[in-house]
Amino acid sequence: MKQWLKKRKGRGFTLVELLIVIVIIGILAGSLLLVMGSGTDKANATKIVSDMRTLKAAALMYYADEGEWPPAKKIESADDIVDYLDRIPSSQLGEYSIVSADGVFVQFKANKANDGYVDQLEKMKDEVGLTVSSDTYRMRITK
Repeated sequence: MKQWLKKRKGRGFTLVELLIVIVIIGILAGSLLLVMGSGTDKANATKIVSDMRTLKAAALMYYADEGEWPPAKKIESADDIVDYLDRIPSSQLGEYSIVSADGVFVQFKANKANDGYVDQLEKMKDEVGLTVSSDTYRMRITK
């Protein structure tokens, strides 16, 4: 036994040992990527809901000042409501707009219906008060 240890001393790792370590690191990295991907989707869904709430507050302030609801249009082209926003919501994930139909709504239309953040929005819709039709999400401004 001592002879084997003496012969082994200073020779480094065998190819099998190195391969086992690489496989274990690969498995750990793969599981980490899966966990991080769902966290990003949840963050995007939370950002969308936050932007919708910001637009809702801006529409309410517009109503308080002007005595009427902002005209129905896309947020990027809504010069009248931009004064009430600290920043215009990013349109990378979808398109925001104000909609008048049986009340006034902030609407978000997703760019891709099969993205992970859409699944997260589906899970959050009841607790944040969203109504959904296909890939369009609405938050009521008026009661």
